[in-house]
Amino acid sequence: MKRKSNSKIFPFGLLLVSGFLVFGLSCNSTKVASGISAQEKTAFSSSQPDTVEISDPESNYEIIIIEPGFNVWLQSVARPPGYYSQSFLETRNRLYVIEWNNRVINNLQYDPNLYELQINYDPLIDYGYEVNYKLYNYFVYFQRKYNQRLGPFAPRI
Repeated sequence: MKRKSNSKIFPFGLLLVSGFLVFGLSCNSTKVASGISAQEKTAFSSSQPDTVEISDPESNYEIIIIEPGFNVWLQSVARPPGYYSQSFLETRNRLYVIEWNNRVINNLQYDPNLYELQINYDPLIDYGYEVNYKLYNYFVYFQRKYNQRLGPFAPRI
């Protein structure tokens, strides 16, 4: 009797094991959102009325955010103005606004108490640095405070 060769099984088994190894290593390299600091917890727990006006004198655009703790968070936790480029802020804001507005429209799927009003943000308009900076930081604040994700990346500071 002749024995059958097992040479076909070995390469397949090696390929299967190496596939699991690559998959396992790629899962470990995923970034996790940074933890909430004591300063953030203080800002998040604030119940004092807080209004932040976002405006650009040159473009005449204005956003008013009424969110307890946002101004404290913006002053103490957020990256300072100038840390991000305007193009970075505009790109992120476009993504966040699209998802935000989708959630406002889909109020049966998403909490209507969190997503109340649509944001009118036209990517063809230059809103200036300050408007983009504060809007971006509001999105980061909102996502971290309410444990939401408006884009493909974790909100981090």
